[in-house]
Amino acid sequence: MTAPRVAWIGLGNIGRGMSQNISKKGPQTGPLLLYNRTTARATAHASNLPNTKVVTTLAEAVTQSDVIFTCVGDDAALNSIVTAILSDPSIPQDLSDKTFVDCSTVHPDTSRHTETAFNARGAGFVACPVFGAPNMADAGLLIVVPAGKRAAIEKARPFFDGVVAKKTIDLSAGKGGDVDVGRASTLKVLGNTVILNTVGVLAEALVAAEASGLGVEPLREWLGIFAPGPLSSYAERMVGGDYCTREEPLFAVDLARKDLGHAYGIAKEGGLRMKNVEVMDGLLEVVKEERGAKGDVAAVYGAVRKGAGMEFGNQ
Repeated sequence: MTAPRVAWIGLGNIGRGMSQNISKKGPQTGPLLLYNRTTARATAHASNLPNTKVVTTLAEAVTQSDVIFTCVGDDAALNSIVTAILSDPSIPQDLSDKTFVDCSTVHPDTSRHTETAFNARGAGFVACPVFGAPNMADAGLLIVVPAGKRAAIEKARPFFDGVVAKKTIDLSAGKGGDVDVGRASTLKVLGNTVILNTVGVLAEALVAAEASGLGVEPLREWLGIFAPGPLSSYAERMVGGDYCTREEPLFAVDLARKDLGHAYGIAKEGGLRMKNVEVMDGLLEVVKEERGAKGDVAAVYGAVRKGAGMEFGNQ
């Protein structure tokens, strides 16, 4: 199979890391094309990458590529990009030589509608959300979760393990064919709910340790032994005060609440009320009030502190 030409659309925290690794390790032909709504951001990112070219329109990204990755913040942003691509008269009606791979975290129905829209023009589509913090994206250690038609997934697969990911959970593996793209988005939002709820419990435990007189240090030490990695990292960011001074969130409050809302809706359709989600969303609401759009998920520690009669910030 001939190596494809590739474009990347969207340069959030995760998108920067993934596009960086594709530019350095991907099997594409020619330069990686970068498109971002703010061209200056794409230009700054490309200046640090090999074999990368900035394009200023979606039409350039699509018409000059065979595989087009997208990674944007929410459903509205993805819908806007899809609509812009499919309504652009300079982009051919026949897109049968294109495969779109979306790594955004969106509602399963958004993934389904996106696949339907692209398939109607002959294009392939893979829903491929990813798990991992920005530092994991930078290191090429994400977990990718693709779902869709086998032919489309096979075109995207060379960019997964060893390029952007340490592990692929192929939701169509073992099923003998095509699967609902919504499965990938469902796993992603439910997985994020586990992460977010755990961060909320961690924040409560740290504040309880402080309020009880135990102090946070014994709990931090235990976390470092029992649960090294993301949980221990969140504890460090909470206790160290990063959560109330950070200018650019690692996991923005609005995106976290969007994920919780998607998961809650999915559960409700199945007759389940996710009470932990309600609690965590309430804490994130306080974060939004205190920090606005700059609020980071780790700032739920401040929300719990505030609920206990302490200052939101621990500086």
